[in-house]
Amino acid sequence: MDLAEALPLGELAAAFAALPVFPLFDTAYFIISVLYLKYEPGAVEMSRKSPFASWLCAMLHCFGSYILADLLLGEAPIAYFSHNSSVILATAVWYLIFFCPMNLFYKCVSFLPVKLIFVAMKEVVRVRKIAAGVHHAHHLYHHGWFVMMATGWVKGSGVALMSNFEQLLRGVWKPETNEILHMSFPTKASLYGTVLFTLQQTHWLPISEANLIFFFTMFMIVCKVFMTATHSHASPFAPLENLICPVLFGSVSSGHPGHHHDHHGASHEVSHPPPPPPPAKSKEELNEGTRKRKAKKAE
Repeated sequence: MDLAEALPLGELAAAFAALPVFPLFDTAYFIISVLYLKYEPGAVEMSRKSPFASWLCAMLHCFGSYILADLLLGEAPIAYFSHNSSVILATAVWYLIFFCPMNLFYKCVSFLPVKLIFVAMKEVVRVRKIAAGVHHAHHLYHHGWFVMMATGWVKGSGVALMSNFEQLLRGVWKPETNEILHMSFPTKASLYGTVLFTLQQTHWLPISEANLIFFFTMFMIVCKVFMTATHSHASPFAPLENLICPVLFGSVSSGHPGHHHDHHGASHEVSHPPPPPPPAKSKEELNEGTRKRKAKKAE
């Protein structure tokens, strides 16, 4: 029996794409998002000193992608907070993770087997957000490919892209941790995924949206669950990027030739300091020199 007949992927993908994400999958998304906030240095202390600032950071972790997407599309960035049920659910998750007696809730959700389930459920929400972002941008800008890709990208990784702003709320400023400069796997995967969804939305990729959601979600679940279980930060895209990027963009050199010359010259100057000034003459030597100059002048 053919595998396609034994497992009707088309019907499975359609049923999977129609699966509602609220409240079950959204709860898992909020739990993992607030967990990552609690892992940040100083987050627990901040929750005791300033609970409101901690709550704001938690809301950015939960809804930052919606805020950033609305800003890109010229819509009210606070519009998503009109979904009272989502905000109340995220607030309840934040309170339980930070303030539950004896940290019982935190210990339960951070237990690795349970956490892996929540991580997988979060990726379901991430891919849905990417697809919804591309679809929404396509509705507003029918031929705006880059608008679709930008909207889908921030929908999938808006929290990471807003990390520097979230750090400011916690009183931390680390510009070297800019997500654009050092993309994590979810940010890269969201970027590649939004390209695929944009091609599908503009009919350049011959696959249905439901099938693309299903297959890309399975890919994200496998990668994130494996990386979380093994505590790995290595990107699955690294081998392909290491092969293609040097061909398209050149390899990273040790330094620019002109800069190398400047640094070499500077080091040469440092390694050969100027000779020390001659020792100061004594008073007798100065008087002797003055007498000689006067005698020469008189002659």
